[in-house]
Formats: sequence, structure tokens, C-alpha cells
Amino acid sequence: MNAPFVMFALFVAIALVVTWWAAGRSTSSRGFYAAHRRIGGVAGGWAIAGDYMSAASFLGIAGLIAFYGFDGFMYAAGWLVAYLVVLFLIAEPLRNAGRFTVADVIGFRLGGRGVRAIAAVSTLAVTLFYMIAQMVGAGSVINLFIQHIDEPLAIVATGLVMMVYVLFGGMLATTWVQIIKASLLMIAALALSLLVLMHFDFSFAHLFAAAGAAHNAKGTIDLLQPGHFFKGPHASLDLISLSLALVFGTAGLPHILMRFFTMPSAREARTSVGWAMVLIGVFFLLTSVIGLGAATLVGTDHIGKHIVDVHAIRYISFREPARAAYFNGELSKYGYIVPRQDSNVAAPVLANALGGPLLFAFVAAAAFATILAVVAGLMIAASSAFAHDIWYTLVRNKNASDREQVFVARSVAVLLGIISIAFGVQLRGANVAFVLGLAFSVAASANVPALLLSLAWRRFTRTGAIVSMVVGLVSSIGLIAIGPAVMRHHPLFSLMNPAIVSLPLALIAAIVMSLITRDPESEAMFEQLQVRAETGLGAEV
Repeated sequence: MNAPFVMFALFVAIALVVTWWAAGRSTSSRGFYAAHRRIGGVAGGWAIAGDYMSAASFLGIAGLIAFYGFDGFMYAAGWLVAYLVVLFLIAEPLRNAGRFTVADVIGFRLGGRGVRAIAAVSTLAVTLFYMIAQMVGAGSVINLFIQHIDEPLAIVATGLVMMVYVLFGGMLATTWVQIIKASLLMIAALALSLLVLMHFDFSFAHLFAAAGAAHNAKGTIDLLQPGHFFKGPHASLDLISLSLALVFGTAGLPHILMRFFTMPSAREARTSVGWAMVLIGVFFLLTSVIGLGAATLVGTDHIGKHIVDVHAIRYISFREPARAAYFNGELSKYGYIVPRQDSNVAAPVLANALGGPLLFAFVAAAAFATILAVVAGLMIAASSAFAHDIWYTLVRNKNASDREQVFVARSVAVLLGIISIAFGVQLRGANVAFVLGLAFSVAASANVPALLLSLAWRRFTRTGAIVSMVVGLVSSIGLIAIGPAVMRHHPLFSLMNPAIVSLPLALIAAIVMSLITRDPESEAMFEQLQVRAETGLGAEV
């Protein structure tokens, strides 16, 4: 029997057992949304790390580093530095001031139905884009690793499994699935890194020397030097824009921020971020070793042109070479170098070369577990935003029972699952990094200015929040729609990532509209929010 399939099935079975265990503990809204606020700091840190370490982190970054070296590492650095923003500005006040969702914090300070509605819509937009990207990735990963499984079937199967996690287990099951998945991913990355370092006598100096003299089809390439990925007239602006999206987008990702509502105290929230930073930092360092190991021990030409196991790996670019060549060629005209789709299999190719079929199967299972767990976390965030912020608060005016709220959340989870499956099937083979970049840009532009100003600026008004979120949401999506990733021939906006424009626009809109309007009620609530955010007094425990 196919080894990756056996390991996939084993992980799904373990996750279903966890879901069955959690089902009886997730019947109330507090249990479904926030796991009764009983997740400790260490467990929460592992869960946050699990939510953050997606398939793009493991497969994508390792591939980028293998093909582009230093430039690929910039992605890892951006995602890691992002947690400093979360640690120092977000974690503690968010846990103290919110109840179940990000909109709770903004709504508590500013009030008004419009603020909460826009915040909920922004949450749904970010999570849906992120979820679609993961579903597309699921089809690619399973299709690469398991024989006789087509992408549409893989996407449908992934969607159905993660719906089961959310429907029956809620946040508690999703949390423990994340912890299990993070453990698997760390073990896989550590095993691969140790095998790589064995070939260089456990010397980073020897590894870096080899990376500085790596070879590809064009000759010798120094992977320690920048300029292999970010090229062209807009390279610096693209890098800055991407960095802004990654650093501030993390502080606006609803499925990450929801983790803090599961903590019993602000101290545990800080502890969880500390653990998450350590785990994520170690993980990204390991992916760097994996990427450089793949480039030096296997070779990028081998990764791109040879099939490691004809019964296990079938490259997308082999099936659709014309489409892949067209896509990459068109984007290259605008100075943005798109990695070949098969660069994503650098880690499994390396696993097969160094550890044989068994390690290859384990790495494949870890990648699959990653997608399932991340999608489940996204679904919890999106269904909670609709059920709590829109249905319970706006539609039912806080008169809905716990049973009704949980029913609505589960119904929305099914609907979102169906939508993400449908889009995932339609967009299979699309550039997943583009969709993820969209999610980070929207999160940074639409959520972060309003959230930070609600916590820190007394003069901030309800009108400023609404305008800021609308401007951030519309500008980030609109600029990508008229950029080179969508308008390939004659883009009206030259940058691939719009955060360098959309984030300042949202911030300026918030400040200007707050200065030209007055909101005495919101100003009066600032003191209460400060007391609650800093001390936890009045927060739900």
C-alpha cells in the first residue's frame, strides 16, 4: 500500500479521535468559540505555532531557499518578526478586552452596529482567501504524494475532513489537532535538518560554503547573496511591501488572534506568544537548513527535472507545462521572479534522497496534517465571526441562546467549507503564494490600523474605524486586481503586493476621519478599555 496514504490515514484517525473526545465539551458558545478559556500558555503556544506554520511555510519557504537562497529566507524573517508586533502590542490587551472575536475589541470601544459589521466582513474576507489558498495547496500536495488521487477529489476530501473537526469538536478539537500537527512538523523538519548537517560534519560553515558555490542550469550561484528572487526595477519596493504585509498582516489574522481568547489569563497569553516565537523561530531556521541542503545535496536542476519516485510524485508542471511557462513568463516581464511550481517539493525530494521512502512518507503526512489543521482554524475564525458578530449581536440583538449560536456557527462552517471547496477546485493549479499574499495584505490593511488605534488613541472615532476598514479592504483587493498577478499584459499597478500603498491609506483614512469628526461616547469608553486591557478587570474569565 502507498506509504504516504497510510500515514495520511493514521493522522486523520488520530484527529478524529481527538474530535470525538472534544465533541461533548463544545456544546456551549464559550466552549465552541474559545474552548472554555482553559488552554494554558504552553499548549496555546504550540497551537499558535501550529496555526502559523502552514504548508506554505514548510514546503514553500524550503523551496524558495533552495532555489533563491537569501531572498527566500526573507519570507521566513518577515513571518518571524511579525510576532514581535503581536507580543508587544496585541496579545495581552486583546485577551483582556475581547470575548470571542476581534470585532469584540473594536465594538467594545467604539460601539455601533456598522463597526462590528465591517469588522466581521473583513474577518470573513481574510479567512476565506486564506482558506481557499490552503484548499488549493491541499489538492497539489495530495496529488503530488498519493497515486491515483486527482486534485478535485483531494480538495473535496480535505474539505470534508476539516468540516468534521470544526462541526463536532469546535475550538478545543482544533487546538489539539494544531498541537499534534505542530509536533509532527517539527519532528519532520528536525529529522531532515540533522540528516543534512550530517553530510557537512554538523558544521554550518561547511554548509554555507557549499551554498555559496551551488550550481544550477546557468552555472554557479551564490545562494548567500541577495538578488536571485527580487529582481527588476521595483525589486526594493516589492520587498518592502511584502515585508509590511507579513509583519503587520500577522497582527490582523483572525484565526491567530482568536487563540488569545482561549487563554485563562493575560499572563498565559503572553506566555503562549513567547512559546510560539521560539517554536516558529526554530522551525524557520530548520527550513533554511532544509532549503540549502536540497540545493547543495540534491541540486535544483534535479528537483526541477527528475521524478524521485514515479509512484509517489507527479509534478504539476509536467501536466501543464504550457500554462506554467506562460504564467511565469508573463510575470517575469514586470521584474517579479515567480518560483517554479515544483520548487515546492524541495523538502520531500530531499527527504526521499536522504531518508528513503519512509521519511518521504512522513514528510508528506506532515504537510497534509498542516493543511488540515490550518483550514480548521480558519473555519473556526470565520464561522465565529458570522455567528457571534453578525447573527448574535446584530441580527438577534444578543437574544440568541447558546444552542442557537452554536447551530448557526456550525451551519456557517458547512457553507464556508462548500465555498472553499468549490473555489479550490476552480482555482487548482493557481499560484497559492498570490492568494496567501492577498490574505496578509487584506489583514494588514483592513484590520490592523483600526485595532491598534482602538487600543491606543483616545481621539479615534467610530467613523474613522469604519472608513479605515473599508478603505483598507477595498484598496488592498483592488490594487491586486489591477496588478501584474491579475492583469498580466498591461497592469495598472506595478507591484505584486499592495501593502505599501493600502496600509498607509487605511491608516491615513482612520486619522483624518477621526480628526474631522467627534465621537464623545467612543472617547469616554477609551478609559474603560484601557483599564480592562491593562489590568483584565471586567474581562470574561
